[in-house]
Amino acid sequence: MRIGVPREIRQGETMVAATPKTVTQLIGLGYEVVVEHGAGERAHFPDARYAAAGAYVESVEEVWKSDIILKVYEPMGEEFHRMRKGQQIISIMAPARNEPLIELLSKHGVTGLALDAVPRISRAQALDVLSSQANVAGYRAVVEAAHAYGSLLNGQVTAAGKVPPANVFVIGAGVAGLAAIGTAVSLGAIVRATDVRPEVAEQVQSMGGDFVHIDDTAEISTDGYAKEMSADQEARAKELYARESAEADIVITTALIPGRPAPTLITTEMVRNMKPGSVIVDMAAANGGNCELTVKNEKIVTDNGVIILGFTDLAGRLPTQSSQLFGTNVVNLMKLLTPGKDGQVVLDMDDVVQRTITVVRDGEIMWPPPPVSVSAAPVPAAASATAPTEVAKIDPEAEASRKRRRTIFTGALALVLFALIGSFGPAALLPTWTVFILAIFVGFYVISNVSHSLHTPLMAETNAISGIIMVGALLQVGSDNLAITIMAFIAILVASINVFGGFLVTRRMLGMFTKG
Repeated sequence: MRIGVPREIRQGETMVAATPKTVTQLIGLGYEVVVEHGAGERAHFPDARYAAAGAYVESVEEVWKSDIILKVYEPMGEEFHRMRKGQQIISIMAPARNEPLIELLSKHGVTGLALDAVPRISRAQALDVLSSQANVAGYRAVVEAAHAYGSLLNGQVTAAGKVPPANVFVIGAGVAGLAAIGTAVSLGAIVRATDVRPEVAEQVQSMGGDFVHIDDTAEISTDGYAKEMSADQEARAKELYARESAEADIVITTALIPGRPAPTLITTEMVRNMKPGSVIVDMAAANGGNCELTVKNEKIVTDNGVIILGFTDLAGRLPTQSSQLFGTNVVNLMKLLTPGKDGQVVLDMDDVVQRTITVVRDGEIMWPPPPVSVSAAPVPAAASATAPTEVAKIDPEAEASRKRRRTIFTGALALVLFALIGSFGPAALLPTWTVFILAIFVGFYVISNVSHSLHTPLMAETNAISGIIMVGALLQVGSDNLAITIMAFIAILVASINVFGGFLVTRRMLGMFTKG
């Protein structure tokens, strides 16, 4: 079978559905690939590279004669007249809100596979174009915000004065939100984020952000997205959004509900209370926007000087990387559709992934698909034989108070022990004991307060410390005192494990960045 890759005719579109690298992979599955002249130019993939990868570079008419058409976005305009019965169209289609497209595909007797309808199950992650593009878009959202913002994102202390870091508030901790959090943190900003799903707090913290809880938040639905909030939950959330947006320099919103208009999170009143020069990047602008004042594909400045960016092509502003990720998702799908690696598509309607993305099959409308129980959905608790009990909520203030009490008690116990040894122990023991206690405290606070991202560089420091311990133990292992010899041997053993284990882990991590 022949795969055709046409040039995207959507206005301003820079991406392409296949790159030279993915063309080679498609050919390896047994397909012929035809690419339209200039299809990859805007993503910096010239025709010569496609030809070198094994593709035929032809006219648009030849491309549309192919058995399978790969596109980034759904067919439009003149492309409908080029379709023929029995052809397979694979692209982003937004079928939940694009009923006219489904009717047109059915009318032409084609098979339409929607890349944006991939179910949120572990097995389908490699096909999920929404996630791969959202990751790039989240990164680009911070870049656009930094460009529009009138100051540095990272704090600095210079001879000319002190520059405070920017405060970034991210609403939504999905793929795009987490990418935005990680990017803003890496640029030195102070990042706070919230989500109606409290279970994503750990993910936010792992990216270096502070998670802001919304009381009585929604649960995960069976499709992998958050449910709509009740009126009371929505009121609590808006109180939080108003408070955080007023203090933020940059607000990034990412909230979307598939098949529905984007929920309004930032109202006109909230925008009025924001600081002049602050920036809102509305990543839901394509679906109406999370900000009440967002204008699709426009940059506007409000009367009080707030900049609102409603760009819908954030991923397309990094076309080379976005096209490569998109193309890789397509290759993974074609591997699933080509079990024999013989260039023949076998569409299996018993496979939940293939069934879910099939919008139209040979003219027969297959949308909507049957519901899929996704891996993101919470597992229901087993029924208890006893009467159900209410799950206790953790009070953050009470938990912090308990931690303080434990710290005070531990410190007091250490001081008493230190005083007893100082009073009754030999004089020569006191300096050594002091160094030992200080080493414990310093080690504890260094390890516990270091960011996760610095743990790997920290191994070099711990290896050096372990080396010092090993040298000291080697000097003592020949002592006439049996107890000292045993302790020295244990110290050599433990330090050796730490040193060699650290080098082994570092070697494996460096191997992940080795080319080839």
